[in-house]
Amino acid sequence: MRSLRTRLLIAFVLLGAVTAAAVAGAMYVRARNVLLEGAQVAAVRAFTEKVMTMTVPDAGELSDRDDSGVILYRGRPYGDGNSLRVEDIPFELRDKVRTGLVAWQRTARGGQVELVIGMRVADMEIYGARSLLPEQESIGELARVAWVVAVGSLALGGLLAWFAARSVLRPVRELREAARRLGEGDLRTRVRVRGADELAGVAHTFNATAAALEKQVSDARRFVADVSHELRTPLAAMTAVTDVLDEEAPHLNGDARTAAGLVSQETRNLTRLVDDLMEVSRFDSGAAALELEEIDVADAVLATLRARRWSDVVTELLPVRARVDPRRLDVIVANLVGNAQRHGSPPVTVVLRGEPGWLVIQVTDHGPGLDPAVLPHVFDRFYKADTARPRSEGSGLGLAIAWENARLHRGTLEAGNGREGAVFTLRLPSGGPP
Repeated sequence: MRSLRTRLLIAFVLLGAVTAAAVAGAMYVRARNVLLEGAQVAAVRAFTEKVMTMTVPDAGELSDRDDSGVILYRGRPYGDGNSLRVEDIPFELRDKVRTGLVAWQRTARGGQVELVIGMRVADMEIYGARSLLPEQESIGELARVAWVVAVGSLALGGLLAWFAARSVLRPVRELREAARRLGEGDLRTRVRVRGADELAGVAHTFNATAAALEKQVSDARRFVADVSHELRTPLAAMTAVTDVLDEEAPHLNGDARTAAGLVSQETRNLTRLVDDLMEVSRFDSGAAALELEEIDVADAVLATLRARRWSDVVTELLPVRARVDPRRLDVIVANLVGNAQRHGSPPVTVVLRGEPGWLVIQVTDHGPGLDPAVLPHVFDRFYKADTARPRSEGSGLGLAIAWENARLHRGTLEAGNGREGAVFTLRLPSGGPP
């Protein structure tokens, strides 16, 4: 029973069952006692009045459709009774009657419950019996009604408990959904605060935490964007210097040539990193926009490979036309193929095919594949599967940018393992974002 709703429902139902049983039982016992006491009082009164009106009591006169009687004179039967016999009279009742009391006692005779009444008149003990069958039938009907009421009350209580549990847990479900969205990166997520109870306090705390987190992330993103923007001007100057160094490198000797090559390479890496950071900041700020064009996707993929001189990449490209952003498609394909070449093993294969309403591009390498522990983090920014791995030429943002570009197209980018290596699958709507 992991569900809190189930536990609450069971608790409510058990409480309702105990309450319904207790109330129904108490009502039944009370009504039964009242019914029997009323019947006893009426029977005793009628018996007493009948005896007092008889000049010479006769057992036959005590008998009618519902009653039977017997008279004892000095302890011996006197007269003929209808069906009540001396041996049917309880000894306890006879002892009470001998003391001069009007007494009665319920007893079972012939499979039925009867009320035996006795009183003493002079030297005679007069007894009469009245069947309690009508009262027993009424009590049985009362028991059935009590059961029906108890079951109905339990069903109604269970229904009310279900609605109550659902109402109580609604804020919990909203908090869970909000936490899920917040974990997925929607930092504007807030929950509605209802009332002023403990759950409302939790909702207030969640909203305050989400607001603080949103501010911290926003400040960090603004800092990255500002720093990246400020670095572009000195990097432009450094790039011009490295261009001169590249031209002069063949004329340099020894360490000077090595240093010039190192400066040139690191400047290009830093420029790429700043460009990637600027791109990420546009995604974070919502400034990234698509410039859609109807293109031949196969030609676009080949152009991406040619521009980067990746002639060893194996291609299986079916003719597919789609409405996409050519620049962003180029970024996605370049990042996927570049990642496969850096971290996988050749040959790298690019497969393009069309599906109803979608274009699908798969990039596969023949390396060891992706560790299952790495898969959930492949598209995280700056994530490294092996922290001890030497720094590569990549910025650590390539796959994250590819994923963001796919999402901007309302498509998907997924990572997995095939038979011989890692497989990245890109799916974009061929008609453009819906």
